[in-house]
Amino acid sequence: MRLSRRTFLKSTLAGSVLALGATLLPRTLMAEWPKKAFEAKSVDDTLTALFDSKEAEDSDKIKIDAPDIAENGSVVKVEISTELEKVESIAIVAEKNPIPLVAQFTLGENTLGFVSTRIKMGETGKVIAVVKADGKLYKASKEVKVTVGGCGG
Repeated sequence: MRLSRRTFLKSTLAGSVLALGATLLPRTLMAEWPKKAFEAKSVDDTLTALFDSKEAEDSDKIKIDAPDIAENGSVVKVEISTELEKVESIAIVAEKNPIPLVAQFTLGENTLGFVSTRIKMGETGKVIAVVKADGKLYKASKEVKVTVGGCGG
């Protein structure tokens, strides 16, 4: 099959645009990466890296919906909801994971305080939800027993 000059140029231009988009767009469009928080090895260090404080008040206005026993630690469904007002962010921390920070969600103004995701847990331990609301930190935790580890276990 003979390739025309026009087809060749269109293909080259399209490929160049895709390559450029794949390298530049993620850096400009994605949220800021909390590198220090993902390098932290303890819950306190994670909170300090994320929020410049490890002090979070226990709150009964945060609910963690997660299984009591996770059959497979590589897929643990977790839902965090809160009745707190002016929620700015929700972070999920798995206390015993090699990297405790699982995720942090920054919520927009007037957004409901709710996130749902699946996480990996290396072993039995606490799942901790940290909610930043109205400039203050609140937390709740739930013990999840893992029968088969998900972080290489």
